Amino acid sequence: MSQNCGCGCSSNKADEANDLLQIIPRAQAAPVQTQTEVKISGMTCGHCVASVTEELKEIAGVDNVDVVLNASGISTATVSSSAAISEESIRNAIDEAGYTVEAINA
Repeated sequence: MSQNCGCGCSSNKADEANDLLQIIPRAQAAPVQTQTEVKISGMTCGHCVASVTEELKEIAGVDNVDVVLNASGISTATVSSSAAISEESIRNAIDEAGYTVEAINA
């Protein structure tokens, strides 16, 4: 036997209201991007930028690489990825391209 507490949960009105509910699926959330900033020395031209970009993009999970060239000093590469990238992977990629990692800031 159900009791009516007065809140409407056991009345026919509650059943009628539930019949009117519509479930709307949520849009898929965009994946979270991780950005890692890498300071690199030894880069002097566009070819250097292309080499570093190519090597970094070969790391699994890397979605994008942006390089700001400072031909007379330390250049900066920003690596965007779907998950954190190990420092070792980044260092190996930069080394493979022929340059030196000065710092990595995740």
